[in-house]
Amino acid sequence: MEKHTLYELNEYIRRIIALNLPAPVWVSCEIYQLNVSRGHRYLSLVQKAEGQDLIIAQSDAVLWQRQYRKLERKLGTGMQQLLSEGAAVLLQVSIDFSERYGLKLVIEDIDLSYTIGQLEQQRRATFERLKQEQLLARNRQVPLSLIPQRLAVISSPTAAGLEDLMRQLEQNEYGYQFQVRVFPAAMQGQNAPLEVAAQIRSIQSLTRPYDVIIIARGGGARLDLAAFDDYELCVAVAECPIPVLTGIGHEIDEVLLDLVAHTALKTPTAVAEWLIDRAARFESQLVEAGYAISKLVQQQFSQQKLQLERWAQQLKYLSVQKLQRENQHIDRLRQLIPPTVRQHLKLEQQQLQQFEQLLQLLSPEATLRRGYTLTTLEGQPVTDARHVKKGDILTTRFKDGTVKSKVQ
Repeated sequence: MEKHTLYELNEYIRRIIALNLPAPVWVSCEIYQLNVSRGHRYLSLVQKAEGQDLIIAQSDAVLWQRQYRKLERKLGTGMQQLLSEGAAVLLQVSIDFSERYGLKLVIEDIDLSYTIGQLEQQRRATFERLKQEQLLARNRQVPLSLIPQRLAVISSPTAAGLEDLMRQLEQNEYGYQFQVRVFPAAMQGQNAPLEVAAQIRSIQSLTRPYDVIIIARGGGARLDLAAFDDYELCVAVAECPIPVLTGIGHEIDEVLLDLVAHTALKTPTAVAEWLIDRAARFESQLVEAGYAISKLVQQQFSQQKLQLERWAQQLKYLSVQKLQRENQHIDRLRQLIPPTVRQHLKLEQQQLQQFEQLLQLLSPEATLRRGYTLTTLEGQPVTDARHVKKGDILTTRFKDGTVKSKVQ
């Protein structure tokens, strides 16, 4: 029986691989585990059975620091999100086999479009599921307070978007005051959906509810936003009993979280501007209502004053008429009534005197004697400040004389 040493066998395998796979090959797989040491990325790659969680193939791979930096310059900020556990990737690898350390895949390149395509397929499937479960419009049906001022903000404490949001709220030109509490959570990566959903649940459990929940994140690449397409996170937002506002920081792409939120805005700054504008519009409505009430009161006052003047004139006229009739009646009674009736006449005269006194009290002269004044413009009484303008000469009548004044 022919015998070989382990080294000889591994050397033979290495030669076979070198002869049959001399150039790098493209491999589709999923990143199962990822570790970083001294700038190098050590990955465990797997392939799972279609539609199942069963691993049917597994291999170790490495991305050397120098190649990582080269790919980072090529792919931009999406590299960090691309190389994350659970990501579906298409890698160009060269096969390295060592007699001592065994088989290892060395990553040479990454196809970003493949990962984005996989994410887009998953995104579409998640959208259809949310649509079928009637979750897309559920949070928009939650009533929103007229002026949201108690704000629960879910964001990364170091995010630039959070700083923009806070600065815009604190330095608003109207001086509005907002009560803001930040609930920290990762805004990208595998843990982001779990942390954001957990914070939403913790906010709901508070004794004193917040007016709105704001999910704020600065700008980022498409892969950076993949966390906000997560189904479980979308369900948490859709079923939240508090209105949720999103300011994810994207200008073109729309994440699924925007579709299930109460109100979706492009950036954290836009969220702050929306809240400030809502408060300003409410204040404007209050001011307009105040003006309308003031105008109505002035109109009612003018109408009642005119009515009182008409009643005073009617009373004066009726009093004079009654006085004349009574005098005529008295003259006739003097000739007809006996002395006992004259006493009754005397009482009637006293009543007439009371009417005369009442008439005098209602006269303009009596009103002036009580300290009131009468202001006229060109001989006409001024009953409304809007009837005068700058430069008009007003005549004010007192009980003991008149004064002229000029409107400044």
